[in-house]
Amino acid sequence: MVCLMLAVLLFSACGMQEEKASSGSSGDAFAVLEDDAGRRVVLQQKPERVVVTSASFLEPLHEVGGTVVGRPDSKTKMPEYAKDIPSVGQVYQIDVEKVLACNPDLVIVNKGMNEKLVQTMEDNGILTVVVDMKSYEDVKRELRLFARITGNREKGEQVITGMDSKIRSVQEKMPKERRRVAILHSTNQGLSVQLEGSIAGSIASMLGWENVASGMTPMEKNPDAAPYSLETLVEQNPEIIFVTSMGKMDDIKKNMQKTIEENPAWQTVPAIRANRLYYLPQDMFLLSPGIHYPEAVEMMASLIYPEVSK
Repeated sequence: MVCLMLAVLLFSACGMQEEKASSGSSGDAFAVLEDDAGRRVVLQQKPERVVVTSASFLEPLHEVGGTVVGRPDSKTKMPEYAKDIPSVGQVYQIDVEKVLACNPDLVIVNKGMNEKLVQTMEDNGILTVVVDMKSYEDVKRELRLFARITGNREKGEQVITGMDSKIRSVQEKMPKERRRVAILHSTNQGLSVQLEGSIAGSIASMLGWENVASGMTPMEKNPDAAPYSLETLVEQNPEIIFVTSMGKMDDIKKNMQKTIEENPAWQTVPAIRANRLYYLPQDMFLLSPGIHYPEAVEMMASLIYPEVSK
């Protein structure tokens, strides 16, 4: 019995020592993060070889001194300094073998798109951080996260302060009137309506405009969009309509014009009657503008109020 009690005490003491050692290792770590999947990630040292699975992460990470050794392909979001960095495949189909070939010590994963990589990377002893970067608040949060990863927090705050200042400048130049806007997303499958959580929707909110789709039930597979209905759009009575779509702008405009011409009911929408239909470029309003959020805010505002860009 005495031997058994001694063994229990010894085991408990060892457990406490292990717990203290674990706690101490976190305390001595380079950074302890919580990512957008709610995961606690401990970086024992500054990552020197980082792979990103979204081209939208490149510029924010670069701004705070990050070094990237692998990135996905992108036709519209590739900064000049990243063009020679090895590719890890298409953003929708990241090649695991190419990621591993980069020998990364950290992979920054795009939430909602590449999370299946997390387990594979961790099975290979590679840390991952899951990031969601759509709204402006997302971008500021991720800049702070990236600044902790690079150990350059002060630079992160400087970038954020600069962006805030530019956006305030646009807001201050705008007339104080609340516009009723609708944001449509056009695809080969048809139209949907963008909600406040979308990039374009969040920018419209920053400009003080009312999104007529606010409160609509989102799609099951896309919480930032709701099903489109021309009847509902007529009832919502928007003054202004913005259109987002992937593809060539000329083709997008041609297809949208055809849709409008084929149904006379479109002419009952005030925005159409007043010729207030505007098209938003995909690289700023469907793909995260990242540190270029101020330019996206100015772009949307200047379509209605050209004086804000002067």
